[in-house]
Amino acid sequence: MEHHIVSSYDQELKFILRRISEMGGQAERMVEQSVAALIRSDWGLAQAVVADDVLLDAAQRELDERAIMTIAKRQPMAQDLREIVGAIRISNDLERIGDLGKNIAKRVIAVHEHSQPVQLVRGIEHLSELALGQLKDVLDAYATRDHVRAEAIRSGDEEIDAMYTSIFRELLTYMMEDPRNITACTHLLFSAKNIERIGDHATNIAETIYYIKTGNQMETDRPKGDRTTSISDAAVSGAQSA
Repeated sequence: MEHHIVSSYDQELKFILRRISEMGGQAERMVEQSVAALIRSDWGLAQAVVADDVLLDAAQRELDERAIMTIAKRQPMAQDLREIVGAIRISNDLERIGDLGKNIAKRVIAVHEHSQPVQLVRGIEHLSELALGQLKDVLDAYATRDHVRAEAIRSGDEEIDAMYTSIFRELLTYMMEDPRNITACTHLLFSAKNIERIGDHATNIAETIYYIKTGNQMETDRPKGDRTTSISDAAVSGAQSA
């Protein structure tokens, strides 16, 4: 009887962990496709991303329900409990990444109606490559429970923040040079911010991996490199004095 209970619990845990892997793959795909749709002005691909978000939302709800039921039935302790609590946290981050991909996809048709500065579109493409690389790395670290790799991934978020700040500065300059650029640049700006936030969620997942493996939280003084508030304030001040 005891063997049956242990075997049943193992199956429940495997289901939860397998579902995280599936959600991670889907979230990666949504981000890749949404950025590709933005670059190529592919409205059909953008619509497919929006439709996929419904599936990711449903997967997150199912995982949360199964995880809570498993905790209630099995009352796991130590790392087993951290595995389940961590899965709930990671599924929430993956669902949010899907939402951010959907938000980018929804801007495709709006951007398509206006000319886009090529160098800025390429900058957003590069930003997405950095964020997707971080997401892939952190999902690999989760698969192996590599908390050392997770720590290294968190420190890599600074590069994404720096790239986003640079794109923000360029977009702001482009808008100030010619008001006709404002609409397209505004949509690109929101898209870039969504990609930067994907990097933040990948970092959250890295912190959860560290918690699952060690039982401790990472240090909370994680560097934040988004300097766009000071840049925009300086730009407005300069425009007013001109």
